[in-house]
Amino acid sequence: MCRWTVTQGARVACFSSCRCRAPPSRLLLLLSLIFVLLLGRSSSAPPHAPPAPDSGRQRDEPGGSPPHAAGATAAPASSPRLPRATNVSSASATAVGRHVRSSYNHLQGDVRRRKLFSYQKFFLRIDKKGKVNGTKSEDDPYSILEIKSVDVGVVAIRGLSSNYYLAINKKGELYGARDFGPDCRLIERIEENKYNTYASAEWRNKKKHMFVGLNANGKPMRGKKTRRKNTATHFLPIVVQPR
Repeated sequence: MCRWTVTQGARVACFSSCRCRAPPSRLLLLLSLIFVLLLGRSSSAPPHAPPAPDSGRQRDEPGGSPPHAAGATAAPASSPRLPRATNVSSASATAVGRHVRSSYNHLQGDVRRRKLFSYQKFFLRIDKKGKVNGTKSEDDPYSILEIKSVDVGVVAIRGLSSNYYLAINKKGELYGARDFGPDCRLIERIEENKYNTYASAEWRNKKKHMFVGLNANGKPMRGKKTRRKNTATHFLPIVVQPR
């Protein structure tokens, strides 16, 4: 048998000089008990807490950024708003292109003195009887024309010597009108080849424009047979110097 002697006030217990032989079963039981106690102590210990974020430290430190700015992405700068297009009033929209039949005071607009030289090498002329045709003569006084702006993109062409207006009737025929009227309103447009075309602003043929044109013989063409791409309807305005 093994004998334990404990000295009063001493922390360590010493074995007696005699030999002790513990049975193997008791030794295994003692080791198992120690292992269970150690395992229970380690499992009951609180888990290791993760380190606190640096946001509080940065907040306390001088010059540190605020905690919400550490992980937050910068908000995109708002793009400047483009001004909205102002709506054109219906009254002003309908006024453009509207023909006031009772008054022609709007004829007092831009005035140009020109000769219209066709792509077919003719000068457009309006003779004293109001006949419209072409001439090869550069000195023909009936080829001097006065072009007035009467509306946006719309002009009136008058023979300076004959005092007739270039006009297109409903059938597409070219003639000289003594007085300005709806037939005399012509849409002026600059084409890709730098020549001008003049189409009736009042009449159309199957929803297609009818143009002022001279054929290869200098004779007026019917508006129903004319097209914008047809060079017979192309004219080059030539400046006429005042005498």
